Amino acid sequence: MKVQLTATNLASFIDSLDKNSIYEYPNSKTRTQIKIMDVRMPEGPITIKRRNPNKGESFDDAKALTISSKMLWRLASAIKLSHPVNIDRIFGASYNTRSALEALLLHTECFYLCYPGRLEKIGPNTEVKSGHKHILFDIERPHKLGVIVERPVNDMVVTEIDREVRFDSLLLSSQSNKKIDVDLSRRHAQIQVLLIKSAASMGLITWVASNDHSIEYNGERLIEMDEVMKDMDSTPALQGYSKAPEAGRLIDCIWFTKDGKKIPAILEIEHSTGVTSGLTRMKNFMLEAPDLRDMTYIIVAPDEIREQVFKKASQPQFSEMNVKYLSYSAVEDLYLLSQRKIQGIDNIKFFHTFLENIIVPT
Repeated sequence: MKVQLTATNLASFIDSLDKNSIYEYPNSKTRTQIKIMDVRMPEGPITIKRRNPNKGESFDDAKALTISSKMLWRLASAIKLSHPVNIDRIFGASYNTRSALEALLLHTECFYLCYPGRLEKIGPNTEVKSGHKHILFDIERPHKLGVIVERPVNDMVVTEIDREVRFDSLLLSSQSNKKIDVDLSRRHAQIQVLLIKSAASMGLITWVASNDHSIEYNGERLIEMDEVMKDMDSTPALQGYSKAPEAGRLIDCIWFTKDGKKIPAILEIEHSTGVTSGLTRMKNFMLEAPDLRDMTYIIVAPDEIREQVFKKASQPQFSEMNVKYLSYSAVEDLYLLSQRKIQGIDNIKFFHTFLENIIVPT
């Protein structure tokens, strides 16, 4: 049976739990407890409070926290029937309520706790190692509501192989003699290709920075790909802004609707702490098209430099752009999920579930 969950489904599952009960985390060493304060239907948000009774904390004094609709959509899109899902891999370091969402779902009737084995490649050999915590959705065999039930999965092994996207045929337009420069350029191009492919799956086309046009993927230059815009000068969205195409020419990726009338996202890919150049290119583009300042400006960067991205993008000179952050791991998740051709989901709304706000609107 094929089942595709939505944010509404997850909100409904949690809404079925007793609001007067106190819920534990699946890790017995975690002393913190959860209480559901409100579930706003149909798609959230869900309001909770947390306390650690060992520290003398009470729910009355606890701060209200939110499990957003964005979180629900992102997780729902990743869930498949009877397939283990690792919450931490879905959200990475994002969202401090991700563990609470996991715990609450495990108390509902259709989610089980499991620890599938994992494949680990060591040299030429592949070994099965003990697994990490996962949740497993099984609507056909519900368990008692309000308790966490572990499902033995001794015959199940998960692998990271299906998460990887291989680029054996990716050729850079030019390569430095320094290996680190080649590696960084190659990773930049890999992320660029994933963004192009993800956009295409969502019905969009991509402008690629002109200095990357000659990068080859599968024997084809990026500028020759059907999913890539050939000329930005005549696109309807920029008519009346004669200097905007030139200002945006070196931006890594700009997503357009196929009719060229809308720009859902402007994305700069950064590898190190030198984020300022990408922010400056996006700001110059915004200044040349002032009526389009409400577009979504995004820094795409490795998970490990998230804090540096937040620090630089929150500087006063960039505040007007309300920059978002998209991690490399989130790009990979976006690509893999977008290939599933999920029906009934607004593509742009789906994409925004992968973004983090750097400056929270006041």
